[in-house]
Amino acid sequence: MSSNPVAETVASLMPRAQAELTELVAFKSVADFDQYPRSESEGAANWVADALRAEGFQDVALLDTPDGTQSVYGFLPGPEGAKTVLLYAHYDVQPPLDEAAWTTPPFELTERDGRWYGRGAADCKGGFIMHLLALRALKANGGVPVGVKVIVEGSEEQGTGGLERYAEQHPELLTADTIVIGDVGNFRLGLPTVTSTLRGMTLVRVRIDTLEGNLHSGQFGGAAPDALGALIRVLDSLRAEDGSTTIDGLTGDARWEGLQYEEEAFRKDAKVLDGVELIGSGTVADRIWARPAVTVLGIDCPPVVGATPSVQAGARALVSLRVPPGVDAVEATKLLQAHLEARTPWGARVSTEQIGQGQPFRADTSSPAYTAMAEAMAVAYPGEEMQSAGQGGSIPLCNTLASLHPHAEILLIGLSEPQAQIHAVNESVSPDELERLSVTEALFLQKYAAS
Repeated sequence: MSSNPVAETVASLMPRAQAELTELVAFKSVADFDQYPRSESEGAANWVADALRAEGFQDVALLDTPDGTQSVYGFLPGPEGAKTVLLYAHYDVQPPLDEAAWTTPPFELTERDGRWYGRGAADCKGGFIMHLLALRALKANGGVPVGVKVIVEGSEEQGTGGLERYAEQHPELLTADTIVIGDVGNFRLGLPTVTSTLRGMTLVRVRIDTLEGNLHSGQFGGAAPDALGALIRVLDSLRAEDGSTTIDGLTGDARWEGLQYEEEAFRKDAKVLDGVELIGSGTVADRIWARPAVTVLGIDCPPVVGATPSVQAGARALVSLRVPPGVDAVEATKLLQAHLEARTPWGARVSTEQIGQGQPFRADTSSPAYTAMAEAMAVAYPGEEMQSAGQGGSIPLCNTLASLHPHAEILLIGLSEPQAQIHAVNESVSPDELERLSVTEALFLQKYAAS
């Protein structure tokens, strides 16, 4: 990185950043209180609030949102007449999955092979540390030139919409000229990237019942309708032979124009086993950024160990549908539910329940804020130009903020490049990426203030 005072300050702050991220990662802040104690999320929320107060933020508050979680808010006034920028991150994390599969404990930040490992290190506790580093660097080099609002969500990973509903009820709270969402990542480690589109999502629970109770498969199997078999038929109907998503009434042939994702690079990033084919048609970018994608997240059925020779009376599954820009998530949910109900065989009883939903998002990349971000990235990543890419994941708050504040510019950056393996075991963050993106954000705020 070329030498400049902001970059030098951020570099000097990296040991402190590591120590703070260690403290924050230690909270098991999974916003599913059936799995993890509410006190863990509350502890993380209070840590974030204390960090904001220590940086001079005013009006710091723990907001009780409608889904039963807390988001943390703070405001740092800028110079008279300055623009206001909202910085977003979330402190809640995905469950660690199989803790035994982690090389080091998931809630202990551990340095290994040049990366810091721990659940939330990149997604998105590291995003909050990025915001802190940028603001500290500015304070050490002439001051923060804009008013800054920070909002740190407590249930983003659960998709239960607490902050979205709170923002709708208090629209003035998050008013800003520009919003920086620190919850995505560079297309490739070291390649500065803004995310211009996000797929929306819907979660639907489907239940199938066929019998009053389980039956002996030897005595009744072959004529008694098997609920688990019916569910498997239904779930299989969601994909074509090549693995493409096929939901009745939902189109899936859009094309992605722009930065492409080479197939071999994708296979490596996704750790696809040798000899296993990718699914779907079109380019990889088409499939993960421009088209709907269905995933079966879980099935309630007997485990193999301990299974009995029984015809199952009932079965259920949780189905996720990622929705590309240009498709309404509410309509997509209705189509998914109608498909599941229509494709259930044998006259089995079927019910569906929508339990989570968020709209897709498309940014305006021609805005002045994007120009300032491109200039900042060119300094923080010497020799590289800012790229614009899609993101297959969802951040439902983006559309809520876009609808509440249509004149605000929204930019998406972050630490979740492919090597971070967010949501998987052994999630990690690159400290070099954290350093460069903190410099980027600080320089962006300077350049945006002057624009």
